[in-house]
Amino acid sequence: MSHSEKTRLTPILEAPSGSPATLAALVPGFLKRLERPAGTFDARRYFRGGTDLEFHNVGAVPLRRLARSIHLANRPAWSIEHAMRFAGVLIRGRSLESKAIGIEVVRRFHREFSPRLLPIWHGWLAEGYSSNWATTDAICGSLVGPLLAAHPRLALQMRRWARHRSLWVRRASAVSLVPLARRGRSLSLAYGVARALHRDREDLIEKAAGWLLREAGKTDPRRLERYLLRRGRTIPRTTLRYAIERMSPFMRRKILRSTRRGG
Repeated sequence: MSHSEKTRLTPILEAPSGSPATLAALVPGFLKRLERPAGTFDARRYFRGGTDLEFHNVGAVPLRRLARSIHLANRPAWSIEHAMRFAGVLIRGRSLESKAIGIEVVRRFHREFSPRLLPIWHGWLAEGYSSNWATTDAICGSLVGPLLAAHPRLALQMRRWARHRSLWVRRASAVSLVPLARRGRSLSLAYGVARALHRDREDLIEKAAGWLLREAGKTDPRRLERYLLRRGRTIPRTTLRYAIERMSPFMRRKILRSTRRGG
């Protein structure tokens, strides 16, 4: 490792211990030292609804290493409550990477997850702190999804989330169920949430509903085929195309022909 590279990685290798608020205040400085030139890449094009986002252009691997070092340095003294206070500061900031660090540190306390955390994570989404699909999906995949897998009765709340006024809560209602659906669990709930979202014309919702249906079809493809053939003309085409991605070419053509509006 070169001297310049080691200098850049110092905050990853030597993250300090301390109070959640103190460490959260240090994270922007860590990320500044890890920045890479963005070149011609404009990340804002990929984050609808996040026009106020800031980007450090730090890759996923350095972010995970930074989160890991923060966790290791503070694990003896911290509980999930400390991690949530740390993330609660960062999720309210403007930096995409700061939000990601907070979520990743909380994820590393997954053994202490309990149902009382779900309303807090719902608040992060409903109050707009997620502010973009990447942060929303990280909350779902790293926090909400594992909690629902451990406490399946909580998953019923996704029905209410699917009707929420917040775009991010509605997207989360589908994305949070993906881990369960992928394993063939809570399939009736997954189809019910997807059906509730079919009326939604937000592109990010149409894609999330399609993603959920595609995962639900992995363990029961016949059920997905029947669902799409029966309801396809009322399903947004974006959702439909996402849902059939893993099907055979023959079945994709059949569903697209059979569900064509006016056909």
